[in-house]
Amino acid sequence: MPLLAPAAFTTRDFRHALGQFATGVTIVTTADALGRPIGLTVSSFNSVSLEPPLVLWSMAHRAASLPVFQQGGHYAIHVLAAGQQELAQRFATRGVDKFAGVTWEANEQGVPLIEGAAAVFECSNRSRYDEGDHTIFVGLVERCQHLQGVQPLIYHGGHMYAKHGLPPAPYTD
Repeated sequence: MPLLAPAAFTTRDFRHALGQFATGVTIVTTADALGRPIGLTVSSFNSVSLEPPLVLWSMAHRAASLPVFQQGGHYAIHVLAAGQQELAQRFATRGVDKFAGVTWEANEQGVPLIEGAAAVFECSNRSRYDEGDHTIFVGLVERCQHLQGVQPLIYHGGHMYAKHGLPPAPYTD
């Protein structure tokens, strides 16, 4: 592979430009080999395919829980509702008990499912790709659910927003 020329912008410039893309906020959960719940806040979530149902998300190589997700067979992606900003911040914080006081139950694979999310995608770990400073996870969606009429939590420009100011639009297939 040929060497790339140095970028004509800084990492900060790149980060600020990416921040102009509004996205939802998710929490991805799994269980470690001892059955302990593991989770983190992720804004890099996207759909891949309807047939088969595939989604993707990515995780920094420096994340302490990366080995657990790499070795695990299942995880759940929770699209957070507008009222879950505190939960998003807690799961983005290192060194705290992220599940303390959180209402959740384990699915058949032992993966924690957090109550109150706008949508939940229960996935098997289909594939992984190391790219740059992140690992991209592609999940095969085995089950999904969503709440009707719930506003999502939005991330834009380095901030989370519970209201986006857009009028509700009917969902059509």
